[in-house]
Parts: sequence; C-alpha cells; structure tokens
Amino acid sequence: MTETIAAAADRPNDAPEDEAFNDESAASALREAVLEKLAYSVGKDRNAASERDWFIAVALATRDRMVDNWMITVRANYRESRRRVYYLSLEFLIGRLLIDSLTNLGLVEPMRAALASLDVDLDKLREIEPDAALGNGGLGRLAACFMESMATLGIAAHGYGIRYDHGLFRQTIADGWQHEYPEDWLEFGNPWEFQRPEVHYEIGFGGSVESVARNNGMAQVWRPAEIVEAVAFDTPVVGWGGKHVNTLRLWSARAPDPIRLDKFNQGDYVGALSDQVRAESISKVLYPSDSTPAGQELRLRQEYFFAAASLQDLVRRHLEQNGDINTLSDKAAIQLNDTHPAIGVAELMRLLVDVHGVEWKRAWEITVATFSYTNHTLLPEALETWPAPLMERLLPRHMQIIYLINALHLDALREKGVDDPRKLAAVSLIDEHHGRHVRMGPLAFLGSHKVNGVSALHSELVKETVFRDLHDIFPERICNKTNGVTFRRWLFEANPQLTKLLVETLGKEVLDDPSVLKKLEPYADDLNFQARWAAAKQANKENLARIIADRMLIKVNPNALFDVQIKRIHEYKRQLLNILDTIALYNEIRAQPMRDVAPRVKIFAGKAAASYQQAKLIIKLANDVARVVNNDPTVRDQLKVVFLPNYNVSLAEVIIPAADLSEQISTAGMEASGTGNMKMALNGALTIGTLDGANVEIKERVGDDNIFIFGLKADEVAARRARGIDMREIIEASPELREVLESIAGGAFSHDDRHRYQGLVDSLTYHDYFLVCADFVAYRAAQNAVARRWRDRKSWQRAAILNTARTGWFSSDRTIAEYAEEIWKVPVNRPKA
Repeated sequence: MTETIAAAADRPNDAPEDEAFNDESAASALREAVLEKLAYSVGKDRNAASERDWFIAVALATRDRMVDNWMITVRANYRESRRRVYYLSLEFLIGRLLIDSLTNLGLVEPMRAALASLDVDLDKLREIEPDAALGNGGLGRLAACFMESMATLGIAAHGYGIRYDHGLFRQTIADGWQHEYPEDWLEFGNPWEFQRPEVHYEIGFGGSVESVARNNGMAQVWRPAEIVEAVAFDTPVVGWGGKHVNTLRLWSARAPDPIRLDKFNQGDYVGALSDQVRAESISKVLYPSDSTPAGQELRLRQEYFFAAASLQDLVRRHLEQNGDINTLSDKAAIQLNDTHPAIGVAELMRLLVDVHGVEWKRAWEITVATFSYTNHTLLPEALETWPAPLMERLLPRHMQIIYLINALHLDALREKGVDDPRKLAAVSLIDEHHGRHVRMGPLAFLGSHKVNGVSALHSELVKETVFRDLHDIFPERICNKTNGVTFRRWLFEANPQLTKLLVETLGKEVLDDPSVLKKLEPYADDLNFQARWAAAKQANKENLARIIADRMLIKVNPNALFDVQIKRIHEYKRQLLNILDTIALYNEIRAQPMRDVAPRVKIFAGKAAASYQQAKLIIKLANDVARVVNNDPTVRDQLKVVFLPNYNVSLAEVIIPAADLSEQISTAGMEASGTGNMKMALNGALTIGTLDGANVEIKERVGDDNIFIFGLKADEVAARRARGIDMREIIEASPELREVLESIAGGAFSHDDRHRYQGLVDSLTYHDYFLVCADFVAYRAAQNAVARRWRDRKSWQRAAILNTARTGWFSSDRTIAEYAEEIWKVPVNRPKA
C-alpha cells in the first residue's frame, strides 16, 4: 500500500461501522453509487453511456466497497505487527474480477437489482470485462486462487508480479494453425488497479563490481551500467465475506528518462526513444520466446526485475515498521512460486550484505529462514538454467554471490566427508556440462528453509529425481502441499445452477465450508436429486453448445457426452493420445454403423508456446481431424470435435461446469499436480486419467468406481524408457493403433499436404518419449468403459454426485492453511459471509 495508508496504521480506526443492509436498501445505495461513478469518473450521462461505460462505473463502485476494508486490513497489519506473507509469482491469472469481487462481498444480487432499475443487464457487463492476460495456465491460476484464499483466511499477504502490457498472446486459429497476437487487455484501462507512481525502485543491469573500504573491511559495490524503474500498480484482493482485503502489487517497467532530448534534437527520433523501448520491453509480454539469445536475456531481465523490485519493497516496509533488518525472517515469509523468482535468493543476500552491512553468515541465516520454494515441475527445461556468461554480463554482483554461496555449500560438504566429485557436481549450483550454467532450482532449494511439491506423488518424485542428491543432504527440507482451487470462483460463480441446488439441499453453510459437501453423499442414490442434478448439468451444456455454435459455427448435441481436455498444449499432457482415440472412434463409427455408440463431443482448448513447433503441429492435427469428422455425414452426429481458441479463465468458467468427462492423461510422473482435474471433479465430471499428479489423491477420495484410471505408472514409465522407446512392436500388436497412425501419415486428415504429419508419426513410432503408443490400448479400453457407464445414466449421475461430494478437500483454503501452519508460521482466521 501507499506510504499514506501505512502512516495511518497508528491512527484510531475511523472506518465506518458495518451496516446491515437488506437487499432493497443495498440495491438503492449501489444504484446511486454507480450513477455517481458514471457521471464523475467516467464522465457520461446515463442516456449516452455505452455498455463499456456502465461496466467501468460498476467496477469502480464495487472497488469502493473493497477499499474501506482494504485500509482497515492494512492498519491492522501495522498495528498488530503481523508477520506478512509475500507470494512471488511471474504469473497471476486472475481472470475477470467483477463477479468475483461482488460474490465475495455478497453483493451480486443487490447489484443486479440496482442495474435492472437502470435497464442495465449485469450479465452483459460481465462479458464486457477483458481477462487480465497475466498468466499462461495452472501456475498463474494457482497463484490467483492462493491470493483469494489468503484473503479469505485473514492472512496478511502481498502478491508480487509483473503488470504485463500484453501478457500471454491472444490465440487465433486460421486454417487450423495457431497464430499469436498481442492481448490488449489494458486497451480501455483497468478499473480495479491503483497506480502508485510514488512507489518506484531502481533496478540495475550490467556494469561492474568494485571493492571499497567499509567498517574496517572491504565491501563490494555494484555500479550498474543501466537503470530501469519499477513502478507499482496495486489491485485489492477481497476474501470471502469481504472482511479481509490483501494487495496484489504488480510492477511496470519504465526508463528513468522517457526520451533522449539530445538525440531527438539531432534528428535521431528512433534513437531518442531506444532507452524507453528497451526498459518497457521488460513488462510488455509474458514469456518472450527464449529460442534466441535476445529472448533469453529478456526473460532473465524480467525475472530479476520483478524479484528485485519486490524485495526492495518488502525490505523497505519491514524497516519502516520494525527498524531492524536482522528481524526480517521473524516478520516476513517469502514464497517463491517456481524457479522464476529464484534470483531473489541472491538479490536478498546482496541487499543484506552490500546495502545493509549484514555479516555474510548472518545474512544467509536470514535468507534461508525467510524464503520457501514451491517446485511445480520435474521437466528439466522448466527448472531453468542460465548461461553463466549471460548472468555475469547482466548481473555481475549476483554471479559473485552465487559463486560464493556455492563454494561455501561445497566446502561444508567436504568438511562432512563428502568428497565424491560426482556427488559434489550433482549438488553444485553450477552445471559444467555443455558450457557453464547456473542452476536456478538448486539455488532456490539451498536458499529456502522449506521446499514443497504440489501433490503427494510429485513431492515423492521431487525427492527421488530432480532434488535426490540435495534431499540426501537436507532430508527434512522437502514437504508436500497438494494444490487446491478456490470454490468461490470454480463452483459458486462458474456454476450457479449447481450451487443453487447444493444450497437448497445442504444449507448455506456449504458456501463457507467445502467440507460440508460430504453431506451430499446420501443423495447420490436419490433419483429425484439425480434428476435435479442432471437438469443443472444440462443447462450448462446447452450454454456451452450455444457458445460453440456462435464462435465455431459447429452444432453439437448437448445430450452427448462432453469429453473435455483443456490445458496448455504440451507433449507430456498428451493431447495427441486423445486425438488418436478420436480417430479410432471415428473409424469405428464408420466401419461398424450397427454398433450402439455413445454420442460424444470431444472438446479441446489450450495454447502452445509460440516457439513450440511440435505443440503447434498437434493443434493443427486436432483441427484437421475436427474438419474431417465434423463434415462426414456418415458419422450421423455421433461424434463432433471442437477446438475452442484463446483459452482463458472466462472460457474455462463456461467449459468446466459443462464437462462430463475430464481428460487428465499426462505421462505418469510428469504432471506435478493439475488443478483442472480438481475443478472438473468439483463440478461433477468424471476423470479419465493416469496415476499422475493429483489424480492419485482424487482417486483415493472419490473411490475407484468413480474414476477411470489407465496406463503405465510412474515407475513403469521409467522402466519402459530404460528398455527403449521404439514402439514398432507395440504398434504391430495393435491393428487399431496401426490403422490410426497409417491414416495420419497417409494424409487422410491433410489432403492439402499429405506429408504434413509424417514426422509426427515417425516420432511416435521410433522415439515415443511420452509413451503415447505404449498407453494407447489401455486408454482405448478406459474410453470404452466410459461409454458403457455413460449409457447407464443413473450410474453415471451417482458417480458424478459422489465426485462433487468427495472433492471438498481440494480447496485452496485447505492448501493455504497448511502453508500457513507448517511453512509460513502465521495464524489463519475463517471469516464467514
């Protein structure tokens, strides 16, 4: 928050008393507030206002309702000297905030009534709001869920990230190919944020390091060659019930001097703006392609920029309130969301040692006690390594610090008798293979007092694989915190039909406590309840069918099984396996028209990284298969294939409540957790999946009869890869798989380029690292079991109800409470609406 609010901490609480409005008086007050904002903030008369004008006015009026409790929260944090949690994440996929904020404030219906009296439709305004393009997928959405849960549980927390001008790209599909365009989510401004131009920090890059005399010793002084300013933008994050409001602080990059007047006056108009362009590029786009040296440098600049600004900010706040830098770890808990902010370990050491004069050993104690690190992946490319020459050029002082951390770390091991060069190399922060690289995962591990995985299986695999050697040295450091999702967003807001049924059946306490869902179990065999459940699901499916018709011009049958795979496009997530199954089903429908085939709609959505060519080819194949299948009259509406472009939070909120089947089919041992599996199970979809990530825990909770598990387990995947990943023998043993691959390679789905997919089929045949072919037969058998269960609708409804009833444990409130108790050491409070 601003210095003004911070200074108010010692003043008496002068916030207005809580008012118990009834709906009518609340609606009347909101009506006047919206009209005031429309006139004085938007500058429009109600008769001339557009829907966008109304949205801005409603958002500002809603934000006002958050600000009073926001300031009360900040004052209490200062007055009570609460330990603060700082959540550092390169992504915050917060989605639209209007309905989310109104829901947590308990003002959806009063605002709906207020707008209705003005002939304005709240649901239309909901569609006007753009999605904040601040994330890619599960990592960013998890951060957003966690921020909401921290506010709900009354934890004093700040989120820190980057305010991307364009964020992740806007995806379009043209002739089946993905194309990337800027996502202009800020085109009309952002009514939820407060710009803080007075809160800015200088972030250095390049330059040199000098030794200078200080306090009877020598100190290192970094003299950067380039300075970029980080400017703060704050968004209030309101918890359930509206009582506690935390801050999401995002940094925007700017040049200290917006224009070089000397160059401008010399006629070099482009050169005059070059410093500004270079600085502002840091906060332009999420995940710039790192396939080029320039892209790699920009990615590193982004990560250091936001980590350094965040650490300067929280250290400044700590010193203003507590005065002594040595107590930082007592008053601050910093959570690194994956390796992106890991450079913060070296940056905090720099601040403690170079800026505040803390002795090295004590600085390291403070750093380790303050940081904790969440690992989200076992994929080597996602653990991040940076070429040492790049870091030495861009962050010379940090490289000195990292080298010293590493040297002291290895010296300590030698003193304990560890002298095997292979062992020392395995736990070193510097990778000497194929050129010297800095390993950011081990840096985050060493610099943290706790390291957590995000599902029970993943946490065990972290110990056994990527951090095996470090785990041997620090056996108590790794723990598990299974991910969760916020029910406010993914049930109450996304699925009001089902929520209404749950409240009518279980009472309003289900809105406050997800564990109440367990009381739904006795209703799973109630035929009347099943019918009402099915009606709610059908309404959601009809809504999605209308959206598919409007956007894709494809008519789908809402009575069919909606088979959904929505997630980032990646080979390990195996959208390709789903596509092979789609083709096999298509062949079966054509060849055996006498068979009773359960009608099915295959729904795909997700983005491929701009430089990930194989993933983009998979998108093309999905669209080519859709084109062929959807235009074949012999299919007779028994199968439709849809790829919905530009997947985001708002689209997920429509698809997830309509899903019957949730595809969670990653290669076992490669998906850390998954949260889409939780969201769809919560909304009554049955999961088909491998024993990977949180699927393991979902299976344990919903029961073996209410989930479809198939395929190799994590240890079997490792054993199969050790034997070899040439799949010719497996393909020959399965005529169905052979037919599918031959049809793809032969151009059955690519008449304009019959050789388009030959390389893809060759990779599946000779080098199937993700074991798509190895799991194909088991997957087809599981899909046949799905079809049999779907035909028995009472059995299907029973299983769907039990999925919702038994997934209350997968609440982000539960996850955050575990972090708070076991890692952050902060109290929680569960306010009720």
